[in-house]
Amino acid sequence: MKVLSMIQPWASLFVLGEVKYETRSWRTAYRGTLAIHTSKKMDKTACRHAGIQALLGKHGYTENKLPSGKIIAVCRLEKCLRVIENNQESAILEDGRIVTGNDFFLGDYRVGGYVWEVEDMQQLDEYIPAKGRLGLWEHKV
Repeated sequence: MKVLSMIQPWASLFVLGEVKYETRSWRTAYRGTLAIHTSKKMDKTACRHAGIQALLGKHGYTENKLPSGKIIAVCRLEKCLRVIENNQESAILEDGRIVTGNDFFLGDYRVGGYVWEVEDMQQLDEYIPAKGRLGLWEHKV
């Protein structure tokens, strides 16, 4: 199975549906089943932001209770779209879609970057310990 490692709290916010898209500086041609892995690295500054604390808190998470070093969910990667415009409050994707609100403020919508759109996000009942890697990587699940 293809796996994408993400830093916390971004991984949990994505899996919990608090953000719709994952933003990346690179494109992938891969489409299909994708596991979401939480790296051991954590963005502590982001975790301490009041808005992010509130979003995590809705789901019973705090900075100290976020899973790390584990595959926590499986979804299906459907699209990888280029960001063509950013006006500091919203972004426009190559298909004409406009990204606003939490999706915009909790992502990296630099012009030339990419937005990964997934469907059918399913958080695992039991997390799978795994060592992450850069890029898409393979794991036997």
